[in-house]
Amino acid sequence: MRWRDPRVPPAAVAGFGAAGLAAALADGASAAVAGTVAGVAAAAVAVVSLIMAVLRIADRREARAWRWLAGGAATWLAGAGVRPIADGTPFAVSFADLMVLAGTAMLAIGTGLCAVRPAYGRASLRDASDAYVSAASIFLVGWVTLLGPAYHDSGGPAVFAVTLASPVLCLAFTCAVGPAVLPARRSAGPVGLAALGLLAALTATETAGALTRMTGDDPSPFGLWLAPVAFLLFAAVPWCRRTARAPDASDPGDDADADSGADTGAGAGGQAASSLIAAVPLILVLVATVALVLRLLGGGVAGPPAVPALVATSVVAVLVVRLFVMLADAGRMRRLMDLGERQLQDLAESTGDVVLLCDHAGVVREIGEGVEVTYGYRPEDMVGGSIFDYIHPEDVPGIQMALRAMSLEDEHAEGGGTCMIECRVRAADGTWRPTESVATRHSRGENLLLVTTRDVSGQEALRNQVAHLTFHDGVTGLPNRAYFEERTREVLARPGVNSVAVVFLDLDGFTAVNDSVGHASGDYLLGQAARRLRAAVRADDTLARWGGDEFAVLLEVAGDAQTAVDLAERLVRAVSAEPFRVADRDIAMTASVGVAFADEEVSSADLIRNADVAMARAKDIGGPRVEVFAAHMHADVVRRLELAADLQRALLEDQFAIEYQPMMDLATSRVTAVEALVRWWRDGAFVPPERFLGPAEDTGLIVPLGEWILRRACREVAAWRASSWDIGLSFNLSARQIMAPRFVETVESALAESGLPPSALTLEVIEEMLVEDAEETLTRLSELRELGVRLAIDDFGTGYASLALLRQLPVDMIKVDPSFVSGLGADETLTLLTRTIVRLGHDLGLIVVAEGIERPEQLDLLREMGCTRGQGFLVARPMDARGIDDLMPAGLHSAV
Repeated sequence: MRWRDPRVPPAAVAGFGAAGLAAALADGASAAVAGTVAGVAAAAVAVVSLIMAVLRIADRREARAWRWLAGGAATWLAGAGVRPIADGTPFAVSFADLMVLAGTAMLAIGTGLCAVRPAYGRASLRDASDAYVSAASIFLVGWVTLLGPAYHDSGGPAVFAVTLASPVLCLAFTCAVGPAVLPARRSAGPVGLAALGLLAALTATETAGALTRMTGDDPSPFGLWLAPVAFLLFAAVPWCRRTARAPDASDPGDDADADSGADTGAGAGGQAASSLIAAVPLILVLVATVALVLRLLGGGVAGPPAVPALVATSVVAVLVVRLFVMLADAGRMRRLMDLGERQLQDLAESTGDVVLLCDHAGVVREIGEGVEVTYGYRPEDMVGGSIFDYIHPEDVPGIQMALRAMSLEDEHAEGGGTCMIECRVRAADGTWRPTESVATRHSRGENLLLVTTRDVSGQEALRNQVAHLTFHDGVTGLPNRAYFEERTREVLARPGVNSVAVVFLDLDGFTAVNDSVGHASGDYLLGQAARRLRAAVRADDTLARWGGDEFAVLLEVAGDAQTAVDLAERLVRAVSAEPFRVADRDIAMTASVGVAFADEEVSSADLIRNADVAMARAKDIGGPRVEVFAAHMHADVVRRLELAADLQRALLEDQFAIEYQPMMDLATSRVTAVEALVRWWRDGAFVPPERFLGPAEDTGLIVPLGEWILRRACREVAAWRASSWDIGLSFNLSARQIMAPRFVETVESALAESGLPPSALTLEVIEEMLVEDAEETLTRLSELRELGVRLAIDDFGTGYASLALLRQLPVDMIKVDPSFVSGLGADETLTLLTRTIVRLGHDLGLIVVAEGIERPEQLDLLREMGCTRGQGFLVARPMDARGIDDLMPAGLHSAV
């Protein structure tokens, strides 16, 4: 009886599996039965495992691969299951054999789909040639060792060819998918490798079965148990921890991750494995060649000699074609590389870079033409020389170390054999040029470096210019505030420093220079002042422009206090020694200077602040002068700031009140007007006006405060006038109020709201205000006079105003300063001056008001002089509105 193929399908399904098992048991071959039972169990486990794996995988590509594997295993199982029955048919190739081949083909497709990255273009042709060479080499080894000797027992060429068709096709399928799965860059991990191993096992099983059919020998245990073991191993793979997977087509990132993990994670071992896998086809060719030669030397190759000769010739032809393709690719890559290098060199030279080739010792092999344009050297003069001959000696050790490190560095290590170099290069004119260079390994040889050098002199100059502008003033060229602050911090941070001083200087009246000759001329004056100050300070001192018209000097070694004061006085003299020539005119300037000394506890910021406070003190007193900082100065500044804040809060909380100073007609002793005076009661305590009016003027709060006084006083005086009392209102104006925007409209609005006639309101200004900004002040006062209000000069006679102003300004009243009235009867000179002022007022047709009347003899003399009106403590003290009600004439009281 003919031997039935002992291979059993990997899984038993209803019908086919039962038939195959029954046939095997009926034959009575115990080894075949055991192999069949083992194959059925292994195949069943593999099919079930694959089906379950397909159901639990979400990735579409991976699931598709496993579906092909499951379908191929099931198809191969079906064909192998009916093969024992089909072996009795008279056909050489049965339906079962075709199903086995179809199943093997499906397994091969599933195995190929397990590859993460399929090959395209030339890579696919390379894989095809590798597959053919590998399959042909294995076939030659098999022919020399097994197939050739079995040819004589096969029953003829036709039977031999038909019998070998199945294993040859299985071998072709296995070798076709091998190049797609084995390389590390495209491997899917255990799944693809296990599937490839299963194909190899099935190929071996088919080959063993074919040899059994041709020779009629007993089946080999290897052929019986190889397929079951392979199926069992493959069934376990889906349940093992996977190291890689086939990414979905929509997720390109997975592909990159898989590549990265395969390439970089393996390290040297992975590279060696990849090289070994790439050499497998050549190794197989070598093995086949050795086997063929040994067989020829041992007596010749069995079987038809045309078969191995044809196969060997085809392998040689494929290898020759492959070699020509590789040579063509290498030539093309070399041309592309040369073209890229030329383009890179042209690009570098077009941007002004110098490109050169040198070895790790620094010897120049080639250099571009740009070196002559950039540095002035001819290229032929530099070739053969050392680059270190042109590099600054201080930079040479660092560059030698960098080149030495590149010679020892692995090109695959981090950085890729690239080095950034910064150094100074000597040009042909002897100047040192700052450069930036990039050195990389050159493709022509391991000992050559491609260096691209760029002259960055322009960028370096720009950086220096930016740094200079950052710490220097553009108008005077002096260090600026940022530099001065940083320098002060550095000096104070030195150990043992105890003789440091800071001097602050401010040009008095510089704002008027800008207003009169313009800001450009003002900047020119600042430049002249800076040159004078620089000539006055010592070489070790730091002079800076602090801002505006302020300058600062840092005395790093001040010595004693007198040294700093002497320097401050020199600075004052340097400014005021002679006028500045600006815009074809001479401008005289003075300076206010403050000096502050460092101690162990003072910080740089506090030291600078102290000098500024001292300078502000000198300016308030009136320059030119020098003030040395004292602790009370800072305390005064703090108190003024606190007072300004309290003033603002008092204005919001209505803490102010108005008192009225009555003004009497000296001839009739009747009260004809009142002067509105502001009073401040802070937390129940009276604050004298001289303490808060100055800060209110400095901070600008005098404007809203004055508006509040004016509106309220107008309402109260208007109420008294409504009682038929012909009484007027006097109100003092400050410079801030007059220059405030819309002040004239404010006065007009206050009169309109209260109903007070404009002629009943007298606005008082001091003589000093008529001198400073005289033109603008006169313009504002004239606008007020056009409203119908009266104007008065307060504290007249102190010497600020000229008689010409009395003619220019339509004044209605002058008020004699209390300093004159206080000397009446006791000082003949003051009595004479007072008499002169009263007579002058009468001659000009003005009302003359004497202020500060406190003694009866003063009142008598003023009446004798003919003074019109007077006010003072003898007449009446300042009082609130209810006190003024008591002064109202008796007839008017009854009318109210």
